[in-house]
Amino acid sequence: MNQYSPSRRELLAAGALSMLPAFAHGESSDASIVGNAEHVISIWLGGGMGQIDTFDPKRKGDPAAKRSGSYYSSIDTAVPEVRVCEHLSNLAPLMDRVTAVRSVHHEVIDEHAAATNRMHTGRSISGTITYPSIGSIVAHERGALSDVAPPYVLIGYPNVTRGPGFLGARDSYLYLTDTSRGPAGLSRPDGLSDQRQSRREQFLNALNQNGDATSQQRLLDYDAAIQQSLKLSGPDFSRVFDLDREPSELRSQYGGEFGQRCLLSRRLVERGVRFIEVSHNLNFLNGAGWDVHNAGIEQQHRLIQELDTAVATLMIDLENKKLLDKTLIVITTEFGRPPEFDSGGGRGHQGTAFTCVLAGGGLSHQGAWGETDELSKRIISNPVSVPDFFATICAAVGVDYRKNLYAGDRPVPITDQGQPIAKLFS
Repeated sequence: MNQYSPSRRELLAAGALSMLPAFAHGESSDASIVGNAEHVISIWLGGGMGQIDTFDPKRKGDPAAKRSGSYYSSIDTAVPEVRVCEHLSNLAPLMDRVTAVRSVHHEVIDEHAAATNRMHTGRSISGTITYPSIGSIVAHERGALSDVAPPYVLIGYPNVTRGPGFLGARDSYLYLTDTSRGPAGLSRPDGLSDQRQSRREQFLNALNQNGDATSQQRLLDYDAAIQQSLKLSGPDFSRVFDLDREPSELRSQYGGEFGQRCLLSRRLVERGVRFIEVSHNLNFLNGAGWDVHNAGIEQQHRLIQELDTAVATLMIDLENKKLLDKTLIVITTEFGRPPEFDSGGGRGHQGTAFTCVLAGGGLSHQGAWGETDELSKRIISNPVSVPDFFATICAAVGVDYRKNLYAGDRPVPITDQGQPIAKLFS
């Protein structure tokens, strides 16, 4: 009789599964939360959005007197007992479709690059493995909703933190840095006719057919990425970047370049893109972006107002097109800000308690989730780790947050064993 001998991959996977925290949470190991969203628009606030000055306001502080507290007054919202900064006046009446997760936390404090990596991959930087971003994970698991759309588009500057890591080039992003120009590398050079492009593609196909076949997944993924680029370089997909097709009044409602990025994200959702990251750290209206040390805080309200205008317009626009319940809007940042003011009147960094935001996506929104103390410095209820927050995103868009991905033969839990915020799915 033949004796079954498990492979190394199966042994490692079994070991990883045995460490899942389901039983510690009093849950069945086969319990799973699955939402119905089809798209994610992830808005990135590079520099560190201060939760105490936006979605988790507290008592009013005074930089001159060194009195800790919020920089601005707060206002009521559509959700009783949930207040936000006065400069979020457009989002305030929409907070019944929003959950400000006020209890996100990690241990990275003073290093922007490391914290940015944490908030894109859900993990610490490793010397032995490059982890995929949440965008690439969703792209890998769900793919695009259309044959004429990529699964993942980045509207901002590319880097390894936003990339596919060990998943490979096939799950990387298409990117652009300027909404008036479209994606880098997709536009054909002037004078390149359809006939010349067709001949080039025929030549490339002949080379592929006559060359030696390969079984290396890295090369196969790279070839798949080339084929996708060729498909997307035609006029059919390129039209999605022509914002002049939108009514001028709507474009004006969205606002400046950041607002136009949000408008483009809606058009990409309509075209079938699964995950779009929109960066809000390109235009430094206050000279410092969200990294408001010293005098950078004096014009922070301009950033908050720009965010408020664009995101509120995006929510209403999606809702009018019956897409808000299908589209999860996520607002993340690398860490928050402490209630104390520094010597220049600004704020330092705080990773122990900060806010990330979820909107739409068919969730049962709460207005706010998690609670911090009287100065938004310490979490006092419902802490949410970065893996938990990522598991919530994955569950909302139908990605199994409990499964493993594989870096070679090494099993990697997809969200580092995170558990979704179950209340948002009730």
